Amino acid sequence: MAGTLKDNLLEAIIGLLVVVMAAGFVTYAWARTGAGEGNDGTVLVARFPNIAGVSLGTDIKVAGVKVGKVVGLELDPGSYQAVLRLSVDRGLKLPIDSSAAITSEGLLGGNYVALTPGGDTAMLKAGDEIVETSGAPDLMGLIGSVVNRSGGDAPAK
Repeated sequence: MAGTLKDNLLEAIIGLLVVVMAAGFVTYAWARTGAGEGNDGTVLVARFPNIAGVSLGTDIKVAGVKVGKVVGLELDPGSYQAVLRLSVDRGLKLPIDSSAAITSEGLLGGNYVALTPGGDTAMLKAGDEIVETSGAPDLMGLIGSVVNRSGGDAPAK
């Protein structure tokens, strides 16, 4: 009987250790991905013709510095454009003529939303829309067009 109690206690301690480690991993992953952030920023709206590579949590940058993330995306059934909700830092004041573009970090990097501040003195407020936008470039289409035109301008024989 004493041996069985000792075995069960050891199994219970190991099980508790596994649960604590799993909770630690979930906490680490939650903090590392920023899943809990973004609800306290100023939310702006932007419409894009193509948002390939953008999803919830995608970074928003100004001059290469992260200032927020994408907190919502949907399709506008009237215009068939993607509507993004962008949560930017509350302290960031963007002029109303600012622009947004979906940009790639490189050939192997992911996409992000790049904001370019305008020059107007009036600032965007929560819920305002960024009108000047540029969608994600089709990198595979660009590479295909370069490959298909690589033969030069020599006439066919």
